[in-house]
Amino acid sequence: MKRYAIIVAAGKGTRMQSPTPKQFLKLDGKPLILHSIAAFAEFDPAIIIILVIPGDQFSVWEKITSEFVLPISVQITAGGETRFDSVKNGLALITDQDAIVAVHDSVRPLVTVKTISSSFKSAERYGNAVPAIPLNDSIRQIVSTESVALDRSKYCLIQTPQCFSVPLIKKAYSQEYKYTFTDDASVVESLGEKIYLVDGNVDNFKLTSPIDLAIAEALIKYRINFVSDLSGGTHP
Repeated sequence: MKRYAIIVAAGKGTRMQSPTPKQFLKLDGKPLILHSIAAFAEFDPAIIIILVIPGDQFSVWEKITSEFVLPISVQITAGGETRFDSVKNGLALITDQDAIVAVHDSVRPLVTVKTISSSFKSAERYGNAVPAIPLNDSIRQIVSTESVALDRSKYCLIQTPQCFSVPLIKKAYSQEYKYTFTDDASVVESLGEKIYLVDGNVDNFKLTSPIDLAIAEALIKYRINFVSDLSGGTHP
């Protein structure tokens, strides 16, 4: 069964307060999108990666590929007006039916190979898989002018990559767009499909603001030092 990964990098990222779209900002010396590409390539060197970027940013991607060595070949296509349209454009490049496709936000650069592997394995068995992590903080629901405490054990945070059988997700994306489609799972769920959850990784958060980028830099340094400690190496 073939494996695909659609990495969605077509947003503008205005909350990052940078003239450079956030998917092209540097993290540990290289653009955010390259971190996700590297994680999928490490998981499966034969995976087919489709990168969805703004149509006016193709030259930026060409500059990146001339400056950095990619661990795997990447197909690119232009994004659409919404994330829904961008994913649909990526799906249009997939002709195989006996395949699993992961849809991943490019601005989640700290996704682990373990999370990717769990998502693919579950999707190969059940038809779909969505990584999730439990809530650590208390939550309240706003009701009119009041707030109500909720049981956080009944809720979770959803991440990407979200994996699906190709026939299933193509059928889901043949629908007209609805404002309730907040992620790929919500699009597939609208068909009446059950969504299966797998364990995500806590540091697989979405980089949205400048402080997120600073946190990601610290986490990457921690990972490097942690691996060095395990291997008995030295580090500054």
